[in-house]
Amino acid sequence: MTKMLKGIAASDGIAAAKAYMLVQPDLSFSETSIDDPEAEIKRLDDAVEASKSELELIKQKATENLGEEEAKVFEAHLMILADPELLGQIKDKIKNDKVNAEAALKSVTDMFIEMFEAMTDNAYMQERAGDIRDVTKRIMSHLLGVTLPNPALIQEEVVIVAHDLTPSDTAQLDRNYVKGFITDIGGRTSHSAIMSRTLEIPAVVGSGSATTDIQEGEMVIIDGINGDALVDPTDAELADYKQKAAEFAAQKEEWARLKDAKSVSADGKEVLLGANIGTPDDVLGANDNGAEAVGLFRSEFLYMNSNELPTEDEQYEAYKAALEGMSGKQVVVRTMDIGGDKELPYLPLPEEQNPFLGYRAIRICLNRQDIFRTQLRALLRASKYGRLAIMFPMIATVQEFKDAKAIFEEEKANLVASGVEVSDDIQVGMMMEIPAAAMIADKLAKYADFFSIGTNDLIQYSMAADRGNERVSYLYQPYNPSILRLIKNIIDASHKEGKWTGMCGEMAGDQIAVPLLLGLGLDEFSMSATSILKTRSLIKKLDSKEMKELADKAVSDCETVDEVVSLVKEFTK
Repeated sequence: MTKMLKGIAASDGIAAAKAYMLVQPDLSFSETSIDDPEAEIKRLDDAVEASKSELELIKQKATENLGEEEAKVFEAHLMILADPELLGQIKDKIKNDKVNAEAALKSVTDMFIEMFEAMTDNAYMQERAGDIRDVTKRIMSHLLGVTLPNPALIQEEVVIVAHDLTPSDTAQLDRNYVKGFITDIGGRTSHSAIMSRTLEIPAVVGSGSATTDIQEGEMVIIDGINGDALVDPTDAELADYKQKAAEFAAQKEEWARLKDAKSVSADGKEVLLGANIGTPDDVLGANDNGAEAVGLFRSEFLYMNSNELPTEDEQYEAYKAALEGMSGKQVVVRTMDIGGDKELPYLPLPEEQNPFLGYRAIRICLNRQDIFRTQLRALLRASKYGRLAIMFPMIATVQEFKDAKAIFEEEKANLVASGVEVSDDIQVGMMMEIPAAAMIADKLAKYADFFSIGTNDLIQYSMAADRGNERVSYLYQPYNPSILRLIKNIIDASHKEGKWTGMCGEMAGDQIAVPLLLGLGLDEFSMSATSILKTRSLIKKLDSKEMKELADKAVSDCETVDEVVSLVKEFTK
């Protein structure tokens, strides 16, 4: 009998395929005494050989899908499997202590992990601890006879079912085989949801029970338009969803005709629709979807997709590729936004009770100026290849912005003095994502060339509600009058100083929010590339003067989200 799961529609589209459970297996075991150490050592050798074969295949796949650089992590894992000292100590423990291979493996690798993790002044060695942990898990899975899920090895059409998907999980997904995914937790602004829109695969998140209600290999329909999933559907249901998929494809074709059109409202007000990207490769998708700019280049993915801090030259090549790929259209690069839920294994951050309110983003950059200056030099060197704008994340005070801008100016002067060609038309702005900054937007607008509103964080900080916490997800309210007032304050302050305001949070492509944002005077809407044409189609039907009246009413008269939504529907019907 068909099971229906309700979740949050995270990425448009409809897909049907077998379930692939991306769920970590139970690797627990009991320590036992053994009589035949040689047999136990053979079990270990067999598990190591099986792990080597698996890693060779994963490395090959990673090289094909992600490139040589990304595959280097698996090279490191293969080196650990060939390390005679590590394997020798495990075998000695089996012989001397007469314990099973599982117990010997865990005891010896725990010792190595502890030793490497203690080297707090050596990022490379700390990174090795993570590698040993991964390799241990792989050997253990073969000893216990359980399968480790690996999205890089998928070779048939599947729907991924997971508790949640990490950025590294989603980076391994091959769009040729992964047709969609569903998770237990998450919202429209979780990393997995944002990545699904970048990959252009249908997704439902926050279902609550996907990993318990779906079995490996079951047929699953993902409806990323309405946020539903059907498990073990009937033939009639499959046919019905195929029809819906065909209708959605026809709708997409209609939107595609607007690819080269300007983003203009019914009464002639022009705005800019940009794309949010994570790597230079995403520029292709931005252009294919008619982006008029890149409103957010999340530069942290250059750090997250590396085994060490990316060099100045590596970053320079990435920024140059993005600028050249956009052919003179503006590219807004956000400087490194690490911290919170975005961690780097090679850059250990202090343990904090609340990392989202802690040492992250610009706070790390101002403290670790070596990292910040390297990034700024790479950006400045690349600036001659297009129209570059730079913005600083997590600015809370005027002083922070001034300090960051001063470092930028210093690095620019140094490069120019040494004869390096640098564009003299780089706009330097800031993310508006902290309520304190939004309240003094009039002060900050004197110094920043532009604002870009990061609604994902602005909403969670304003409502004191973690956007990843299912229990308080009802408070993630983009249309709450309080949020609309903050946005109005930011836009009005920038316009008063002759500056522009963009929005790069997921709200920019939200079809209920767009009429309000147009009415509030937002200049640039930046979103997942796949939302651009749908949004352009909507803007063409809206009258900006009527939307201003709508926004004024929403800000001054409405008390609840429901009232705002009703008002939008009334104005746009």
